[in-house]
Amino acid sequence: MILQERIGLLSRLGQYILSNTPEWQEVKEKAYQENQWFVPEFIEKASQQIAGQFLDEKKLIAWGDHYQIPASLETPREVGIVMAGNIPLVGFHDFICVFVSGHISVIKPSSKDEVLIKHLIAKLYEWDIRVQNWVGFAEKLKGLDAYIATGSNNSSRYFDYYFGKYPNIIRKNRTSVAILDGSESAETLSLLADDVLQYFGLGCRNVTQVYVPENYAFEPLLNALKKYPEFIDYHKYKHNFDYHLALLIMGGKYYMNNDLVVLTENPSPFSPVSQLHYAFYQNKQELVEQLQHDETIQCIVGKDLIPFGKAQAPELSDYADGVDTMAFLSALSK
Repeated sequence: MILQERIGLLSRLGQYILSNTPEWQEVKEKAYQENQWFVPEFIEKASQQIAGQFLDEKKLIAWGDHYQIPASLETPREVGIVMAGNIPLVGFHDFICVFVSGHISVIKPSSKDEVLIKHLIAKLYEWDIRVQNWVGFAEKLKGLDAYIATGSNNSSRYFDYYFGKYPNIIRKNRTSVAILDGSESAETLSLLADDVLQYFGLGCRNVTQVYVPENYAFEPLLNALKKYPEFIDYHKYKHNFDYHLALLIMGGKYYMNNDLVVLTENPSPFSPVSQLHYAFYQNKQELVEQLQHDETIQCIVGKDLIPFGKAQAPELSDYADGVDTMAFLSALSK
């Protein structure tokens, strides 16, 4: 199977997602039933993002050309992919990287996100039986040539123990932050609300902490963060909201609350679901330089940085943890 054929299949998969057939609708509903965090709105957003950015034929061709991917590899490697399950299809980009690069994928999906990925790979099998030689699933990944594993700080130690002697990319906990200067319009803050609240804030590209100048007026931000009032009707979100609010109250800590999101001052960029941390800064340039060297930060949203509202809109070349997956895979062939 040559590169042109692989790209053609991926492009067809994008068209399948966009066509929204009754079969695909049924699969999305099943994924929601299996994982109540995967509400239909966010399954739709994730799949539309993948179809528009990752599965566009012209973008895939340009991407492959950039890395000078050959039509076929003489000795393709078997690459194990351990996928996360925090947001729908979060591991799909790793699969695309391996598939386009010409290597063989052996995927261990997260138990929280099996339905969507297995269905989409099954469609590729249906359209071209040869894909079964290039993409497979396994509960345990052993004896492979390389590994790409995404998980928590705890699981990364496990991954390093088992995969450390092989070429690997091992990802740990990351999150994203935003820098505000107080001049943001209501429209800009509404876009920031998407960065914070889409996928309930569970993605590593979700903003979980904002940096603000001294004497920042929080009222416009609190109003903007009311953007998804339906969240409070989801029991999982409501449970987190009530629990973490109670902890702040019992701890006697200062907080701001708009009945949907709780703001509290905290130096940690990692905030729980339903909560947004904030911290004050004095010099933006120094702050940006500090954050750019912080290995826990995935994205920095702000003026002259990642645009507001775009944190959860990665392109093909936006690699997790800043590690170029395609360069890693290309090096396996040499």
